[in-house]
Amino acid sequence: MAENPKAVGPIAVMGAPAEEPKKPKANDEAPQGKSLSGLVSIVTCILSLPILASAIWLLYMKDYDCEKLIKLPSLQTGLGIGLIFMFLVSNVAVFLRSRLPVPGLFMVMVPLIVILTMGLALVGANKLESGKIVATPMWFKRKIHQSHNWENIKACLYSTEICEDLASRSLALKGFDFSVKKLSFIEFGCCKPPEICGMEYVNATFWKRDGSRNMDNPYVSDCNKWSNDPIKLCYDCDTCKQGFMKTMESKWWKLGLFLILTSLLLIVSHILLFVAVMWERYGG
Repeated sequence: MAENPKAVGPIAVMGAPAEEPKKPKANDEAPQGKSLSGLVSIVTCILSLPILASAIWLLYMKDYDCEKLIKLPSLQTGLGIGLIFMFLVSNVAVFLRSRLPVPGLFMVMVPLIVILTMGLALVGANKLESGKIVATPMWFKRKIHQSHNWENIKACLYSTEICEDLASRSLALKGFDFSVKKLSFIEFGCCKPPEICGMEYVNATFWKRDGSRNMDNPYVSDCNKWSNDPIKLCYDCDTCKQGFMKTMESKWWKLGLFLILTSLLLIVSHILLFVAVMWERYGG
C-alpha cells in the first residue's frame, strides 16, 4: 500500500520551531530629550562666546578718554577677569550636565545673577543706590563734579588736543555749516561756548561775544567761563563736565546693556538645558 505523502506535511510543520520576535535596537530606546539637550548645549556654548570676546576687549581697552583718572581701568580689568570666569563656568556646567545637573545649574546661576545685577546698575536701573557702584550714572556725576578730579580730567582732555583737532577739521566751514556739524559730547561741551550764549562764530574755537546779551544770567554762567584762549576754552564749563560724563556713561551703558542681554539669554539657556537633561533621565 502506497504511503500518503500529504500526512507528512502537518508533522513537519508542527515540529518546526516558532520564530522569535525581533528585539528592539538599543538606539530605538534613546530618550527623546537626548537630541534636545545636545541642541541646547550647542546653543549655550555659542551664547557664551560673546562673553569671552567682551572680556578680551575690556582687558585690551583699558584707557578711554582720560577715564584712568577716576580709576575705571581697574574696574575694566576686574570685569574682564570676571567675564572669563563666567565663560569657563558656563561651559563646565554644560560639560557636567549629565553627571551633575543640579549642582551645575546652581554653579552657573550665581555668577549669572551677579552679572545681571551689575548690568542693571551700569544702565542706571537702580538710581537710588547705584551711586556707590563704580561706573554707574550717579557715580560718574559725583566723581566728575569733585574739583580735584575735574582739574586732572581737564588737564588730560587738553593734552589729547581734541579741540585743536576739531579746529583743524573745521577751517573751511562757515557758521551755518559748523552749526549742523555732528560733534562728540566732549567737542560740543568743551571746545565751543554754549548755544544759549549767542556768540558769533569765527572758527571752531574762536567766538565773538554779543555785547547786547546779559551774561549775568545764572542760567548762562558758562558764557562767562568761555575764553578764546586755547588753553581755557570751555574746559571749566558745566557743559564740558556734562560732555565728559555723557561720553563715559555711553560706553558703560552699552556694556551694561550687553551684560543684561547676555546674562538673561544664558539663564534661559541653562534652565532649558537642565529641563532637557531631567527629561532625558526621568521622562524618557
